[in-house]
Amino acid sequence: MSIVLKDINYTYMRGTPFERKALADVSLTIEEGSFTALAGHTGSGKSTLVQHINGLLQPDSGTVLVDGVDIGRKGAEAKRARHSVGMVFQYPEHQLFEETVAKDVAFGPERLGLSAPEVEERVRMALDFVGLPVDRFGSRSPFALSGGERRRAAIAGVLALAPRYLVLDEPTAGLDPRASTALLAHLCELHEKAGMTIVLVSHNMDDIAHHADHLIVMHAGRTTLQGSPREVFFAKEKLAEAGLRPPHLVELLEELRERGLDLDPAAFDIAEGAARIKEALGRRGSC
Repeated sequence: MSIVLKDINYTYMRGTPFERKALADVSLTIEEGSFTALAGHTGSGKSTLVQHINGLLQPDSGTVLVDGVDIGRKGAEAKRARHSVGMVFQYPEHQLFEETVAKDVAFGPERLGLSAPEVEERVRMALDFVGLPVDRFGSRSPFALSGGERRRAAIAGVLALAPRYLVLDEPTAGLDPRASTALLAHLCELHEKAGMTIVLVSHNMDDIAHHADHLIVMHAGRTTLQGSPREVFFAKEKLAEAGLRPPHLVELLEELRERGLDLDPAAFDIAEGAARIKEALGRRGSC
């Protein structure tokens, strides 16, 4: 099971003076169960790309397969495949509109024709997953929540649709560091405990280093790098071409190695990085 994009091309406003090529021959695979990050500078095509994953945009040419089903076709099978991909846009809290958090989260499942008990269970599970238990937050107005809580409530509305793949476009944009950390922790919990496939669009390489197991870099509408974060972060020339830099800790350790300290710079945690520096200094002192 996976999401596969084959030779995707897409152009905005074709046939007008404002025509712009957004995607050019993009091919990639998002494996089920992965935590995949999609990185790139503004205008690289990453937001356009993820809108193809659940059929919000149709490619000019190429194919999008979700679990082997071409979602560009008509029919019930393609519709089910599209619905298996949940999409969370930037600032999803702008889509909140109901009187209470529970009603807002229930809106999607109700439109699926589920029974009242099924909707109630979906709402309960989705709010529990994002750390907003229904007994404490369900009856509250979504507009009375903090910024981070509103963001999580909006994500719960997508989770209540029970997608197998969850795509999030810059989900921490505009959040303070504490709310951002909490949101990413809940996404990790979804991935690790619920087994959900996560696709995270982000330009924050530190967040990617801590959470993703696969990284795709985009530049000028093309995928320029694909691999594990460890592999991608050390392709420094191609990263620079895409307007990106490795995480700060990796840059620091790499500079120390270039200055003669014998250590592996592929550390993504501060404690791990400090331990490597200490070990390297210890080896130097014993020589």
